[in-house]
This record gives sequence, structure tokens and C-alpha cells, in this order.
Amino acid sequence: MTIAGVASAFPKHQYDQRVLLSALQRYWGPKIDNPVFMERLQARVGVNTRHLALPLEEYYGLTTWGKANNHWIEVAQEIGEKALCGALARSGFATSDLGALFFVSVTGIASPSIDARLINRMGLPVNLKRVPIFGLGCVAGAAGIARAADYVLAYPKQVAAVIAVELCSLTLQQDDLSVANLISSGLFGDGAAAVLVAGAERESNGPEILATRSVFYPNSEHVMGWDVSEKGFRIVLSREVPEVVHQHLASDVDAFLKDNDLARSDIGSWILHTGGPRILEATAVALDLPEDALSASWDCLRRTGNLSSASVLVVLEEFMMKRRPAEGTYSILAAMGPGFCSELVLLRW
Repeated sequence: MTIAGVASAFPKHQYDQRVLLSALQRYWGPKIDNPVFMERLQARVGVNTRHLALPLEEYYGLTTWGKANNHWIEVAQEIGEKALCGALARSGFATSDLGALFFVSVTGIASPSIDARLINRMGLPVNLKRVPIFGLGCVAGAAGIARAADYVLAYPKQVAAVIAVELCSLTLQQDDLSVANLISSGLFGDGAAAVLVAGAERESNGPEILATRSVFYPNSEHVMGWDVSEKGFRIVLSREVPEVVHQHLASDVDAFLKDNDLARSDIGSWILHTGGPRILEATAVALDLPEDALSASWDCLRRTGNLSSASVLVVLEEFMMKRRPAEGTYSILAAMGPGFCSELVLLRW
């Protein structure tokens, strides 16, 4: 089974980080006791530009969760379709080739889910197996690939699509002045990505998926996620996230590689979620990686911010389109997220 194609898609509204910081300062105004502290937090997130689901001036009118979620439903369909069309074009497959569609998001909800709406919108096969996944957050892009790989392992003649759409800007809480919300208001962006996973009996020139692994860390649900109320999604982002990376990632990767008769020294490229500077730094230290090993993740973070589930797929696109490893190179694709948990995918180019 292989990754046959990947493509990203973004809302048309793109802003320099300095413009967004100025807008946030106006947004919260005198509620911020220490504007300099906020500026320092924003400067540390390592983001230069971000895309937003709506024009900047329209966010002031998002006074209810319902209004924000209605925009999520509309924009998720638009960029989800664009991402899937891009992945199909790059793979050479048609919509009629799709046997399953995994849709992942953690920034909005809909029933019928977005995958159902895309069937109507795009004329996708009516026998398509739909698997909407909510709640996995940043880990969901990697998890989506893993679950799609499980599917085509059972159905080697089929192609499965994974679509990740995250519109993080629509979750911004107007009255939440916590450090976590101040950081997330500068770190997270909006975007989508789609990946096609082809079964072993379908031709593709993408990297081969050799193995996957899911790891759950018991009693760590307080580390990351949402508190959900009548006002919508309120970010939970603990300072413990880098510590969890330090404690678990290296041993999990080593055990996974050992079970596949490999070691860290055999890995030629690392396709990792753009969690933020502290996460990327902790990852490099934990895995003892050279300085440039995560350059693709750093570059994607600067260009788009943290896109939650779509981030690791955007980094995958960067490798497939601009930094394709030599034939035979092993790669690890990985992300971590609410649970707390990690997903690992072993690739060979």
C-alpha cells in the first residue's frame, strides 16, 4: 500500500502575523493587563503568516458558537473539496476509484458530516464508506493515514481518501484571557489537506506504508483538548506537552522501529507535526536529531501556523513535492495529540 497523492488547500484570506497581533490587541483592548507579555507570547510561536476562514473584520461579529460553526460547515466543504481534488489530480486517480473516505476535524461539528456533504457536492460514489472522526485533534492527520492503511490492507484493490480540515480561528474565545488561549490565538491557523492511500493492487509512485502504530498514554487527558460549553470550544493546552514528548516519543519510536528490524539511524527523513517551537525543539532533543532534520516542519509552521490535524499532511506534501527523499529511504511520519497519544507511520520511498 502506498501514499498515492497529497494536496493542501487554504482559505483565501491570508495575513501577516503582525497584522493579526494588532487585530487581537484591538479585539481584547483594555482587557489585556500586560500588552507586552502578549506580544512576547505571540513572537515565540514561530509563525510568519496564517490563513483565516473569514476576512479579519468579520470575526468581531461571531458572538455565538452557532454562528462560528455555520461558517465552519461552509468553509470546510470549500477547502475540503479543493484539497481532495488536488490529491486526486496528483495521484492520477478519479473520484470513481475511491472506496472509503476518512474525514477528520476537531474545530467544528456537523450532521450530516462534511464527508456526506462532499459526496453531494462532488458527485462522489454513493457506495463510498464514510468514516468521520472527531476529537483526535493534532494527531488525527497521522491517525487518518493509519486507519486508511488498515482499510486498504483489507481491500487491496481500493483507494481510501483522508481529508483533514481545521478552522482554528473560528474557535477563538472572546472572554478567555488565559495564557493557553493567548498562545493559541497566535499559533493556530486554518487549512485543509487530503491524502490518498492506495491498496497494494493499485499502481502508485508514492512512498510505501510499511507499518503503523498507535500509542495511548493513560491518565493524560488533561494535557490537551477542548473544554466544551455553550460558548464553544475552549482550548486546553498544558505546559506538560513538551515533557510528554521527552518522556515517551523516543522510546515509542525505538520500539516501533525495532519491531520492523530498524533503528533511528536508518531513518532518512522525519515528517513531523508542526506543533509549535517548544514541541519541535523537544522532539529534536528527544530523538537526538541533527539541526536540519525538522526543517520542513519549521518551514511549514512559519508559513501556515499549526493546522492541528492537517499540519503533518502539509509537511508530507512538502516532502512529496519539494524534498522527495531518494528511492529506498525510510521515513517516520508522526504526530501527537489529545488523549494524550501518538501515531507513527513507517514509510519507504
